[in-house]
Amino acid sequence: MTSTPKKLGVHIRKQLKKSFISFTIEKDEMVLTVKRADIYHVLHILRDDPECLFKQLSDITAVDWPTRLPDRFDVVYHLLSMRHNQRIRVKVMTDDATPVPSVTGMFGSAIWAEREVFDMYGVIFEGNPDQRRILTDYGFEGHPLRKDFPLTGFQEVRWDSEKMAVVYEPVNLQQDFRNFDFESPWEAMETVQLPGDEKAAKQKFGTIDYREEAKDMMKAIEGK
Repeated sequence: MTSTPKKLGVHIRKQLKKSFISFTIEKDEMVLTVKRADIYHVLHILRDDPECLFKQLSDITAVDWPTRLPDRFDVVYHLLSMRHNQRIRVKVMTDDATPVPSVTGMFGSAIWAEREVFDMYGVIFEGNPDQRRILTDYGFEGHPLRKDFPLTGFQEVRWDSEKMAVVYEPVNLQQDFRNFDFESPWEAMETVQLPGDEKAAKQKFGTIDYREEAKDMMKAIEGK
């Protein structure tokens, strides 16, 4: 049994050979970056090697880095070894056009997780037997968890009482920017001053004396 993540990382690096890119330890958890084309081979080793035995695939997710080109996406696999009480994250990098090999042949639960990554980010998994959307509705356009996806989306859904059906329509905003006037001290209100705003004004101009504030507070407590 390998006792520490660092020792296990050395062992994994030797086993992966050319598939290995980098290995770090973040918050006592192993993070492994490997070549995209070798992900099936890598997970096979991590699952079956006696020093690893990462037999449980907890999740597959992704991270979008729009400015990192050409491979803007990290596809992240979370694995658990119950035998050795160890966790590991395995990353591969890809873009929105290059498929990532599916691992459904090794982990049955991967079919659902890969569908979610495809739905939310648009990453394609080559070999997934059911590459359909799983969270968004039929006819949905785009991938909501991409950083460049608009907060309003591209379509709005409503119930049409005349057609007696759900209809999809393009989002039509009456104005590009809307000014909301929330009565909150954290909003930039120009016409309303709430109790306590005067303290923020003092602090802004550097005239606030925290020692005097503390004395006033103690007097108020002693008075009670």
